[in-house]
Amino acid sequence: MSNEIIKTGESFGEFELKAHDGKLFSSKEHKGKKILLSFHPLAWTSVCRDQMVQLDERYDDFLSKGVIPVGVSVDPVPSKGAWAESIGIKQLKLLSDFWPHGELAEKLGIFNEEGGFSNRVNLILDEDRKVFWSKIYPIKQVPDFQEVLDILK
Repeated sequence: MSNEIIKTGESFGEFELKAHDGKLFSSKEHKGKKILLSFHPLAWTSVCRDQMVQLDERYDDFLSKGVIPVGVSVDPVPSKGAWAESIGIKQLKLLSDFWPHGELAEKLGIFNEEGGFSNRVNLILDEDRKVFWSKIYPIKQVPDFQEVLDILK
């Protein structure tokens, strides 16, 4: 992991990444909304699958709180597209932090250099793109999305 993880209240700024459907996801398009970045190490693994399926199931719960949830990993777009289809993702955008490899995760200080992927992290950017809240999870633990929703109350 990088030496400096971004802290609550720090400014992050805007970002763009391609989604699993090949379309560009731009944080600028979601002005006035918070964004939940739910980082998972790698597609095609059971814990990551459970994390993204559960987030997809809670998608509308996040929208009702003014939060756009997205999944993020270092997998390339074609792999993420096939994976999203295979696990039945309906609404959630799965973003690719593939190239430059792990650039978004690195900027946030959550890139795992040894593994070549991001750590498992939920991070909320507020409407001004400052870090509102973040939590790092053990690599083999599915995040509790109810906990994240409770933070938004």
